[in-house]
Amino acid sequence: MSPWPAVGSGYDSGVETPPSIWNGGLEPPPERIALRAGPLSMLFEPESGFLRHVRLGGREVLRGIYGAVRDQNWCTVPPGISNLRLERDGGGFRMTFDVACREGPIDFGWRGTLSGTGEGTITYSMDGSARSSFLRNRIGLCVLHPGRPGECAGEACTVEKTGGALEHGALPLRITPDRPFLDIKAITHHLGGGTWAEVRFEGDVFEMEDQRNWTDATFKTYSTPLEIPFPVEVKAGDRVRQSVTLTLRGRPPESAGSRDRDAIVLTVGGPAGAMPRIGLGTASHGAPLSAREVERLRRLSLSHIRAELDLAGPAWQSALARAAGEARSVGAAIEAAVFVSGAADAGLGLLAKEIERLGAPIGSFLVFSAAEKCTPADLVRLARARLAPAAPGALLGGGTDAYFAELNRDCPPGELLDLVSYSINPQVHMSDNASLVENLEAQAWTVENARKLAGGRPVAVSPVTLKPRFNPDATSPPCAPCEGDLPPEVDPRQMSLFGAAWTLGSLSSLAGAGAASVTIYETTGWRGVMETEGGSPLPGKFPSIAGAVFPLYHVLADFGDFAGGELLECSIGDPLAVAGAVFRKDGRTRVLLANLTMVEREARVDLSSMASTGPATIQLLDAANAESAMTDPEAHRASPGREQALEGGCLRLRLTPYAVARIDL
Repeated sequence: MSPWPAVGSGYDSGVETPPSIWNGGLEPPPERIALRAGPLSMLFEPESGFLRHVRLGGREVLRGIYGAVRDQNWCTVPPGISNLRLERDGGGFRMTFDVACREGPIDFGWRGTLSGTGEGTITYSMDGSARSSFLRNRIGLCVLHPGRPGECAGEACTVEKTGGALEHGALPLRITPDRPFLDIKAITHHLGGGTWAEVRFEGDVFEMEDQRNWTDATFKTYSTPLEIPFPVEVKAGDRVRQSVTLTLRGRPPESAGSRDRDAIVLTVGGPAGAMPRIGLGTASHGAPLSAREVERLRRLSLSHIRAELDLAGPAWQSALARAAGEARSVGAAIEAAVFVSGAADAGLGLLAKEIERLGAPIGSFLVFSAAEKCTPADLVRLARARLAPAAPGALLGGGTDAYFAELNRDCPPGELLDLVSYSINPQVHMSDNASLVENLEAQAWTVENARKLAGGRPVAVSPVTLKPRFNPDATSPPCAPCEGDLPPEVDPRQMSLFGAAWTLGSLSSLAGAGAASVTIYETTGWRGVMETEGGSPLPGKFPSIAGAVFPLYHVLADFGDFAGGELLECSIGDPLAVAGAVFRKDGRTRVLLANLTMVEREARVDLSSMASTGPATIQLLDAANAESAMTDPEAHRASPGREQALEGGCLRLRLTPYAVARIDL
């Protein structure tokens, strides 16, 4: 039996559930360790050494503290934790643990020490040394401040420089492309009332970046300033010693030790705008769609199919022809992501002729430069002149095929565009389930900021993927995966209930922020919404069911049923635990809810603003029925569900881990 209290991460439903259903076959994380340091509560993750969610009552003071070893391509080397020891004393604690970071040529080990006092002071330190010689971009401790407005974003702060000077300011409200603060010895931010939180750093020079640029919902303070050239060679025996200390200043409020543990509440409000156009990418495996796949895709009411056309490559004509055929077969238009290099005028001219020859149903162009991270203005003008006659009425978009960070640094002039575009994935920095969930709300912030950058132009987020498709900041070519390993752009959670819950969170975040168009995943295969008829190429690593849909297919179908409808406002008491969306069309209203955790949750849906009197129909997608919903999606979607009466204009329901609930009124 564990000697310390933990936060449960498992669930026993009494139903035999294949591990792949929960999490794509990945090992479930061990239970988090709940810790207290006086008025502060927090969670420690023993598999990663990550201290997460340091709270003063209901207020999050820090999102996390952790140690990172990042290689020459900015990839984080996974830590291995051992020899964890914990002692509690007088309202505080002391913990030690060993960390081994080994991957390829990298072998770096460190001893972690984490302590907390009854007065509310926390210290996290690392003492490590290299056991091999290798190239790195960064080694050290990182501190995450929450990026949510009202918690840290927009709040007053004071930065103490390494020379002792003080800089007074505020953590930025708008996502900034620049580093907000440099040369940091300590940073103190306001918690409300007379309480402040001071974070003090030792062992290196630290600076801060706005991670919301990559849809991380945080500001990150890290060591090794970016002005120092990288990568740097680390030699065997080199040592790294760092520490971070959080101290509360002032008097914490009397209620700081308590938190509301009631059911999570979703409240439905008034109209919030139109539903976004939702599309998929063509499958990267290149195989044609089967008749059954076409029929299942038609049921999603897709707006478009994304085709990637590299005009300098040899296969863009066949890619366009394939996309034209698939788009027609599923009743959608084409979103043509056009990559231009070299002779741009000639290449765009050839594309226009091919579009006319095929009669390709182009709905929009996203034009990118192969040589620049953001579309230059001259290319936008040239693309409009060459492509508009071949596809009258098609929208012309530009921006970046990489992350919002690039758009934030160099957005093309909004007046030249019909759409501004960028891509999203939640794993630029971290890959655990909790971080993927935490990053969902930041997707909305990027949409809001992108619209401002582009002078109010519509925003097309394309594509949304679980894993990065490529590394725009790599300093050397990526290594080929070892035989038997999944490609780096494939995530087995694509086929899991977690994938479905995360997809609902992503679509609701983007739609709620007013995204005009969202391209998410691919049609089929291990990056798609369903498995191919032939099944997974690596069933041991991606244990999908041949010919079955993935659970996230049903989330897209739930949205597709209301294509062309309107969104309703929706607020959620704890967005790190539950995601939700509400929409209406032709007198029908639908509420979607997803449990974003591995712990059973109770949710209360407040529908009192809608003056609804009749019962609701509830259909669940969970571990009990996920396999049948995957193998026979038609029967699952045709199921009548169960009726439940409203009590005082509200519904109460329990959501098992990663369950998705569809509520129709």
